[in-house]
Amino acid sequence: MSFLNNPRNTAEVLCHAQKIHRTRRIKNGETIYPGAIVALDPEAGTVEPAGKNPGSVVLGRAEGYTGDGKVIVKTGVFKYENGNGDETLTLKDLNKTVYVLDDQTVGRIGGSNKIIAGVLRDIDHDGQVVVELGNLKLD
Repeated sequence: MSFLNNPRNTAEVLCHAQKIHRTRRIKNGETIYPGAIVALDPEAGTVEPAGKNPGSVVLGRAEGYTGDGKVIVKTGVFKYENGNGDETLTLKDLNKTVYVLDDQTVGRIGGSNKIIAGVLRDIDHDGQVVVELGNLKLD
């Protein structure tokens, strides 16, 4: 896949996962579209589309914006695109750590940046992966 250039209708899977809403300032020069996977740059304290900075930490899915331009980020379980080739996730990967490939795709290895996205919870009938974002300590 590639980074988003429009909002994405990212389905949320309703379950008992903890839901936290955070608001964060967007890194200068970056655009975060609703539905995108959002990552925090812990050095700067700002967020950006996940997949760009190898030292970033995934917070969740972009929900929208506050009146002062901050992005609203929600933790939970969401459907995203599955990686291709060596990155393709299968049912053998259930309940394992998965990695960001870009702000709408996760995979098994994580490309060169190795940013942890969350935990694979399922693979849906349409091939999208169901991933828990922002709730678990993953090392």
